[in-house]
Amino acid sequence: MRRDRVLGALVIGLCIAIAGISIGYGFYKGRASDRYVTVKGLAEREVKADLAIWPISFKVAANDLGRLQTEIDSDRETITEFLLNEGFEQDDISYSAPNMVDTEAERRHGGGERAPYRYLAEATITTRTGNVALVKASMESAGSLVGQGLVLADQSWRSPIEFLFTSLNEVKPDMIEEATKDARRAATKFAEDSQSKVGKIRHASQGYFSISDRDRNSPEIKKIRVVTSIQYYLVD
Repeated sequence: MRRDRVLGALVIGLCIAIAGISIGYGFYKGRASDRYVTVKGLAEREVKADLAIWPISFKVAANDLGRLQTEIDSDRETITEFLLNEGFEQDDISYSAPNMVDTEAERRHGGGERAPYRYLAEATITTRTGNVALVKASMESAGSLVGQGLVLADQSWRSPIEFLFTSLNEVKPDMIEEATKDARRAATKFAEDSQSKVGKIRHASQGYFSISDRDRNSPEIKKIRVVTSIQYYLVD
């Protein structure tokens, strides 16, 4: 009987000890899960644009629609010939419908003096190509069109030339790796200062990729940037 009581007491004591250890371990794990640091990692890279969109707009004027269309066709042919001679392919070139204005109709509605020509038109020829270097070189030669009598429109604000980078998916993996390593370095420095060590990742956010011109004078060079936000556990 006495032996049974002793055995029962030992069992109860053992259960209490195990419960205490479990509670202590749970408390330790809870405290450990609250120890983490949030850091940001940065990756930047300069790349060359791989697509250029070059619009060339021109203006013509005439007093009858037939003559106006003839002028449009003639200027289109001149610009197309220039582009082909520069080395572009016909498939690179597209044409937009001209925007036309009847100055006499506008004068009747708004008053004012009669314009020298009744009809005005503006049309655009757009070159879309992956040969960015050729576009850059041809832009310097485009002034010769003015010498042939064409009236070119200012494209700097309405339809400016565009240089684009379309291969972001090819550089994404490496840049995410770079940003993650940068974040790890920041977390390691923080851990060293707090006499801790960096543990596993608690939470990670990739961040947003941005593509911008390196500067105003070289829009064909792009800067890609990504910032990752990562939380690391800190351990003793």
